[in-house]
Amino acid sequence: MSVLFRKKPIASQTNESGALKRALSAFDLTTLGVGAIIGTGIFVLTGVAAAKYAGPGLVLSFLLAGIICAFAALCYSEFASTIPASGSAYTYSYTAFGEVIAWILGWDLILEYGFASAAVASGWSGYFQTLLSGFGLELPHALTSALNPEKGTYFDITAALITLIITFLLTRGVKEAARANGIMVAIKIIVVLIFIGVGVFYVQPANWHPFLPFGFSGVTAGAATVFFAYIGFDAVSTAAEEVKRPQRDLPIGIIASLAVCTVLYIVVSLILTGIVPFNMLNVSDPVAFAFEFVQLNGLSWIVSLGAITGITTVLLVMMYGQTRLLYSMSRDGLLSPVFSKVSGKSQTPAVGSWLAGIIVALFSGFISLGHLAELTNIGTLFAFAVVSIGIIVLRKNNPDLKRGFRVPLVPLIPILSALGCFYLMTRLAALTWITFFGWLIIGLIIYFAYGRHHSHLNPLRRK
Repeated sequence: MSVLFRKKPIASQTNESGALKRALSAFDLTTLGVGAIIGTGIFVLTGVAAAKYAGPGLVLSFLLAGIICAFAALCYSEFASTIPASGSAYTYSYTAFGEVIAWILGWDLILEYGFASAAVASGWSGYFQTLLSGFGLELPHALTSALNPEKGTYFDITAALITLIITFLLTRGVKEAARANGIMVAIKIIVVLIFIGVGVFYVQPANWHPFLPFGFSGVTAGAATVFFAYIGFDAVSTAAEEVKRPQRDLPIGIIASLAVCTVLYIVVSLILTGIVPFNMLNVSDPVAFAFEFVQLNGLSWIVSLGAITGITTVLLVMMYGQTRLLYSMSRDGLLSPVFSKVSGKSQTPAVGSWLAGIIVALFSGFISLGHLAELTNIGTLFAFAVVSIGIIVLRKNNPDLKRGFRVPLVPLIPILSALGCFYLMTRLAALTWITFFGWLIIGLIIYFAYGRHHSHLNPLRRK
C-alpha cells in the first residue's frame, strides 16, 4: 500500500525546471487566465443556463460559482507559489497525497482539458459557419457537424482544423502563443465592453420579474452548469515552469484573472436577461441574439466575431494546459516519454502536443459533445475539491515549508471550497457521474499496467 502512496519530494519538483523556457510574466498569466475563462461561458452558456435553470437569477448562479472558484483559486495560489512546477492539481497531489491520488487527479484533468478542448472546438465551428453564411459561403453539409448519419453529417471539418491550427501555434513557443492570446483577449474584452456599454440602454427591468422563476434550486443547478465558464483559471498554474517569477506572479495571475472574469460575467448576465426575456435565451449565440432582438444587427455581427475570437483563446489555453499536464506526467514516468520530449528550438513538448492535438481534433470532428460540458464540470470540481483538501494536509505535514502565498483562515476556506465543489457535483446528471467513474476506472487500469512500474519513484526502475 505504501508504494501506491509514495510522495514526490517537494525539493525535486522545484528543482526540475530548466527544460522549458521561463518567458511569462504576471500580465501574461492574467491574460492566459482571462483567455481561458471568457469565451464559451459568456457567449454560449449564459443563454442555456438562464432559459433552463435560473432565469434572471443567473446573476446569482455566476456569483455562487465565482465564490466557490475564489476559494479554490486561493488554494491553487498557495500550491502554485510553493511548488512552481508544471502539472497543476496533479503535481500538487503528488506532494500532498501520493502517487495513486496524483494519477487519479492527472487522469481526471486529462478528461477536463481534452473534452473541454473538443467541446470548445465544436462551439467555435458553429460560430465560424454562421459567420461564413453571412458572406454567402456554405460548407458541404456532410462536413458541417459531428457524426450523425440521420442528419447526413459525418465530420466537423472546421472544428478539427482549428484544433490543429492551435496545436501548431503552441509548438512555435510559449511566448509566441501568449502574445497571440493577449491580442485575442484584448479583442474579446472590447466586444464584451461594447455589449455592456450599449446593452445597458436597452434593459427593460420588467424582464427581471420573476427574478427566480425556478426557485433557488434553479440557481444552484445554473451554477453547476455555468461552472464550465470558470474552468480556465487552473490552467494558469500549469504554466509554472515557464514563469519568470513563479512565487510572485502565479498567485497574481490566478486571482486577477478570476476577479476580472467574475465581474464581467455578473454584469453581462444581468444586462442579457434585462434585454431579452429569459425564456427566449435558449440559443447558441445569446449575446449576439440580444442585439438582434433590439434590431442592432450591425453590432450583432461584431459580437459574433468577438465570440469566435473569445472561443479561440479558450481553446488555446485548454490545449496548452493539456500538453503541460501530459508533459509532467510523462516526466514522472507515469506516461510514455514521448509526451515529455522537448523541442530544442521552441523549447516546447512539440511531439506530445501534436499527438494530443490530433486526438482532440478527431474527438471534435467525429463526436457530438453535447453533454461533455457536464463531464468537464465534474472533472474540474473534483480536482478543485482535492486541491483544497491538499492545502490542509500540506499545512499539517509541512508547516515550515516556504510559501510565496498563504491561504487565509485555514482550514475554514479550504473546507468551504471542497464542500462547495462537492455540492455542485451533486447537481449534475446521473449519466455524468457514471461516465466519470468509468473514466477513472480506465485510468486506474492504465496506472497499474504501466505507470506504477515505470514511475521514477519506483526503486526497481531507479536501479
